[in-house]
Amino acid sequence: MVDESRLKFWLSKYQNPDIVLRDILTVTNFYHGLIPTQELYTFNDGSRKELVNLSGTIPVRFNGTIYNIPICIWLVDTHPNNAPISYVKPTADMAIKVSMYVDHSGKIYLPYLSDWVPNSSELLGLIQVMIVTFGEQPPVFAKSKENDVPYPTGSFMPQPGGNYRPPYPTGGYPPSSGYGNYPPYPPSSASGYPAYPTPYPPYPTPGGFGTPGSLVPGTGTIKEEHIRESLLTAIEEKLLRKMKEQFQQHQAEMETLKKTQEELRQGKVKLEGILGRMEKEQSDLDKNITLLKDKEQELDKAIEKISNQESIDVDDAVTTTAPLYKQLLNAFAEEAALEDAIYYMGEALRCGVIDLDIFLKQVRTLSRKQFMLRAVMQKCRQKAGLSC
Repeated sequence: MVDESRLKFWLSKYQNPDIVLRDILTVTNFYHGLIPTQELYTFNDGSRKELVNLSGTIPVRFNGTIYNIPICIWLVDTHPNNAPISYVKPTADMAIKVSMYVDHSGKIYLPYLSDWVPNSSELLGLIQVMIVTFGEQPPVFAKSKENDVPYPTGSFMPQPGGNYRPPYPTGGYPPSSGYGNYPPYPPSSASGYPAYPTPYPPYPTPGGFGTPGSLVPGTGTIKEEHIRESLLTAIEEKLLRKMKEQFQQHQAEMETLKKTQEELRQGKVKLEGILGRMEKEQSDLDKNITLLKDKEQELDKAIEKISNQESIDVDDAVTTTAPLYKQLLNAFAEEAALEDAIYYMGEALRCGVIDLDIFLKQVRTLSRKQFMLRAVMQKCRQKAGLSC
């Protein structure tokens, strides 16, 4: 059972703690043999940092038998922007099987790690790729008593630097690594040498025809069950290759679907924004239509009321209550008329109807009258107590 509160405390210094927590919980739900812990990790430059890692075993099927492969996956504090750092952690009675996927120190090199894509590559997918790859090339083998060499008790991991996508190792298989691409036979429990204590059988043995003593004594012939076992092994290896190809194909399809899903999600957000603006504009338009209809009704009523009334003389309609106000009204009307006269005099000059001399003479006369009228209006407003 994973302690989520402690795990959240460990991930508090990570850049994306929620994403890392989700990936760890997803992996531990599928693979109960992996347990998250926090330990110090030393980089090439000597710097040390506390990182969360997943340590334990993953089930790998080899030649029809399931084995527990011990691994350790370090999650950097920039996860998932950078790939995890993965190692095989053999026990004291095991040795590392060097291959194109695992170097002598146990570090794991996979295309999934070197081609790690942020927000697309997942920790669960990495472990599934490990299971398929190690099912074809086991990363460890049990030590035999004859070539047993004490394994270093200190940290066997190199201190990687900031490069999380190292090139593939160029080293080959060691001379004592067994037959062909398979690890040597693990020692049996009858020899007195302890086997790897797991609920599954010991780590894989080479060959598809059983043990060297399985031939019929004295005849050198192969039994029918040996041929059957060889055929089953060949079929299993072919199925594993097909499964790996299908897994990679499905993974590429999933990445394409995720990208399409993200684009659709962004398009949905844009469409929702456009629909929201359209609904607001529709609401405003409805309000304006209602207001215009009300104003139209008011105008219709006013027109109907005016049409029913008798014609009114404008001069009779405008009346004053005192002689002072009448003088002010007459001065205002005459001043407005002079303003119009000056304007049309300017238009006549522009069109060439009158000469400049006539224009200037008439404008001086009209301006003098306009000035006097404005003075009268100001005097009247002062007497009436109106604002000037």
